[in-house]
Amino acid sequence: MARRKTGNVLSEDVDEARKQIMVAAEKVFQRYGISKTTMDDIGREAGVSRPTVYRYFGDRDTLISAIIERRSRMLFAKARKFLQERDSFADQLVEGLIFLVDRGRRDPLIRILVSPEHMQMAEPLVGASGLAARLTAEMWGPVIEQAMERGEIRTDLDREKMAEWIAFVQFILVGRLDFDRPDDPEHREMLRNFVLPSFLPSAVPADSAKA
Repeated sequence: MARRKTGNVLSEDVDEARKQIMVAAEKVFQRYGISKTTMDDIGREAGVSRPTVYRYFGDRDTLISAIIERRSRMLFAKARKFLQERDSFADQLVEGLIFLVDRGRRDPLIRILVSPEHMQMAEPLVGASGLAARLTAEMWGPVIEQAMERGEIRTDLDREKMAEWIAFVQFILVGRLDFDRPDDPEHREMLRNFVLPSFLPSAVPADSAKA
């Protein structure tokens, strides 16, 4: 398949120009796959030269990380609305994790990144770099703060560590090939029995937190 060149012109606004390049990159990643896509391909799709792409993104990993942030924040906007409809932290955590994992797996770019053949590449980009923890803290930080104020969860734990733990759980769930039915009650049972208790005050059983 011939790799096409578009007539797009980058915006003079730096943030908008970066967005244009990311959108172009997303298109060619879906077309050719991440491992086969070059910066030349991305430049052609955006209608600019490879040096121009490098001017906005120092290297390929930086561009991919920026795309992960962009796609994640798009998902977070939907997730926050979803969480506002849940009354308790228990429901927010369990249903929120399932929502994020399910929607994340539907996202064509996230799905590519978490597929088995790309897991080795995704781990240093998302895990070792701290990007996953930062994004998770951005998403879950307000939820954790509000739950603490309501007395639903422990107050003796470091909030950043809480976010790291949620990020770790999300990363595992997104990569699980058998986690493909968001309505499966076993998923909720697993999260309530093994993830939720780590946040609860010691005197509150996980079953009591369902209310």
